Amino acid sequence: MKGIIFDFNGTLYWDSQLHYDAWREFSALLRETPFTDEEMRDKMFGHTNSDIIEYLIGHKPTQEMVDKYGKEKEAVYRKRCLLEPDKFKLAPGAVELLDYLKENNIPRTIATMSEWDNVEFYIKEFRLEKWFDIDKIVYSDGTIPGKPAPDIFLIAAEKIGLKPKDCLVVEDAIAGINSAKSAGMGKIIAIASIEPIEFYKNMSGLHQIIKDFYEFDKSLLEIPTPLSLP
Repeated sequence: MKGIIFDFNGTLYWDSQLHYDAWREFSALLRETPFTDEEMRDKMFGHTNSDIIEYLIGHKPTQEMVDKYGKEKEAVYRKRCLLEPDKFKLAPGAVELLDYLKENNIPRTIATMSEWDNVEFYIKEFRLEKWFDIDKIVYSDGTIPGKPAPDIFLIAAEKIGLKPKDCLVVEDAIAGINSAKSAGMGKIIAIASIEPIEFYKNMSGLHQIIKDFYEFDKSLLEIPTPLSLP
């Protein structure tokens, strides 16, 4: 593979439980019952706030409702992140892998359904500019369909100048894995950040299932040949 595209939430940053807690609170507010675990897997991870709210209320929400509840939920989520400093760090092995990608000039970016307020928060707190071209990060800007639609990965591949078939994707969510498959990504690796490895074993189209980035096989990535000077 010539390049790599990372999902962020639950992949580079293991924050799934924080999203669980915040969305359970807001689902109880909107429909009087909290999300079940199955609903969280199928309807929350990889989806836009608009998609999630539409599912909860049973009809298309107004933009005002999406903005109001989305911002309230994300503010609660970001506060929860900062309240657990021991857990507020990139996934095990992620820093070492990102350093390797940077040192070897391997094309890379992030494709996340988080909205800009959260992405800006991550950039600042994790200093993502150390490893990523911020302009190439793809996020939910209100125009990109949520996963499992393929759009976000197609845009990410284009941002790093590669064809989808030449990109490796790392994902944790069912919707994200299906999105990568629909986009024709060359290889897909599932990272078991919150689900057990067995959860992914019957899924088609996965090249590997890893527990953390220490298990990532760097040999899957092609190191670009330096251009020789004339």
